Amino acid sequence: MTAEKPTAASARVRDSVDRHIARWEREVPGLVPELEGAITRMQMLVRHLHRQKEAALARHGLKMWEYEILWRLRSAGEPYRMTPTRLAQGLGVHPATLTNRLDRLQASDLITREHPPEDRRSLLVGLTREGAEAWSAVIDDQREAEASLLAPLPQGELELLSALLRTVALAVEEGGTPLMPDLD
Repeated sequence: MTAEKPTAASARVRDSVDRHIARWEREVPGLVPELEGAITRMQMLVRHLHRQKEAALARHGLKMWEYEILWRLRSAGEPYRMTPTRLAQGLGVHPATLTNRLDRLQASDLITREHPPEDRRSLLVGLTREGAEAWSAVIDDQREAEASLLAPLPQGELELLSALLRTVALAVEEGGTPLMPDLD
């Protein structure tokens, strides 16, 4: 599918957000249509991608918390292992909650828990082959959904969109709020 460059005619095509703005301009004095349009479209697109992700998880028999644990382990790099303490901290969950979840993932053969030979007091959680495959399947579905979502944009416009969003993200992060979790 080849995306066409926006024209004056296509710029007049109204989407559901334009109708939302028209409705609220009457009710909210000072509403800035471009600001409301950008924010509302970002929110709606994120919701759309979230629904796509939930569908991918369901197709692969995973819950969001299962995926997040697999994702965190995968983010550790090979051999895709980390301590339960580091995992709980990275996920922002209580260690007792994590223990219960790890029990369930281990019963499903998606993770292992092992004592490293060099320190039998320590414990490492690792991805199994099945866990890595489940994670990869969801990632593949997400990549396809994201590519489909942005397919109407030619490469140059996609680069411009990414650059514009980076500018906004940097402003937020410079204010002290990281947008991505620290993977270390």
